[in-house]
Amino acid sequence: MSETEPKKRGFFSRLFGLEGEQAKQAEQEAAPGAVEAVPEAGPQPEPDGPIAPEVLLGEAAPLPIAMPEPAPLPAPPVMEPPVVAAPPVPKRSWWRRLTEGLSRTSSALTTGITDLFTKRKLDSGTLEDLEDILIQADLGLATAARIAKAVGDGRYDKQIEPDEVRAILAREVEEILTPVALPLSIDATKKPFVILMVGVNGSGKTTTIGKLAAKFRAEGKSVMLAAGDTFRAAAIEQLKVWGERTGAEVVSGQQGADASGLAFEALQKAKAAGTDVLLVDTAGRLQNKTGLMDELAKVVRVIRKLDPDSPHAALLVLDATVGQNAISQVEAFQQIAGVTGLVMTKLDGTARGGILVALAAKFGLPVHFIGVGESVEDLEPFSARDFARAVAGLGEVA
Repeated sequence: MSETEPKKRGFFSRLFGLEGEQAKQAEQEAAPGAVEAVPEAGPQPEPDGPIAPEVLLGEAAPLPIAMPEPAPLPAPPVMEPPVVAAPPVPKRSWWRRLTEGLSRTSSALTTGITDLFTKRKLDSGTLEDLEDILIQADLGLATAARIAKAVGDGRYDKQIEPDEVRAILAREVEEILTPVALPLSIDATKKPFVILMVGVNGSGKTTTIGKLAAKFRAEGKSVMLAAGDTFRAAAIEQLKVWGERTGAEVVSGQQGADASGLAFEALQKAKAAGTDVLLVDTAGRLQNKTGLMDELAKVVRVIRKLDPDSPHAALLVLDATVGQNAISQVEAFQQIAGVTGLVMTKLDGTARGGILVALAAKFGLPVHFIGVGESVEDLEPFSARDFARAVAGLGEVA
């Protein structure tokens, strides 16, 4: 560069209009790498004693203490309404079931007696009307005449209260029934004790077998059931259901199988097992059907080949609703099967329960059980006094 050429102005001189030394100083300060000089520290004096750790390390700030989260408060208990148990249904006594079952028969008798003897003196016409009332209840001609005579003795042309007539009725009926009110006795030396169940269609025979099985099982006896009503598949299935309920073994075959052969097989099995009681069902049959009655006789003959003393009991199941027709049933089945005792069912469905009195007076066969309903408890051993008082509308004897 020529000395005569003017010197080029620096950045700061151009920017701020500085001249000379001022511009030069500003450019030096802004030059890169320009660092302010730090004066060097001189020698430090030695400490008089040991230096405390907090001085060397510096005092640390205290760490925050973690506080546990407060436990949530338990939820208030939900107050549920107290559960009130339903009161147990009181079990009906046998007397109550009996009186309810015989209510139709007793109502017909007591209403007729009350209407007849209210404010009326006793005469021959009154006694004839009384006989008619008793006959309508199926007590039978002989029983009706006997009761009418007992009412008339020493009371002619006198007024007699209906309650007194009902008391005489109960007394006479009890006297007729007492000799036949016998329990079914199971001979423990007979294993099995064979009970042949017979009756017409619809008498309740198969159901009665199931109820008897339940009672024998409750007494601790082993029971076997022979489904000998091979004409009805429903009867076979019904007996199987009773077998499951009671824990009794059931011997059954196909519908239409030979009933006598099945009874023989059941007796063989019961003997081998040492069973206490064998209940043999049979097909329901009308007493006037000769062919069916002959088949029943065959069942008896066949089982006697295995046990000459069997059946040890032959129970005729009678439907109380048939009334006087029960008399011809007893006559026919007694001849064919050697009936040893009676079971009267469905007394709760008729006003003709007096037929039991007529049968007792005519045949003198033991009456082992009576039924007044569907449940097992509705079949009970027969009591002459209870039956007589229930029919007459009197209370239970304490």
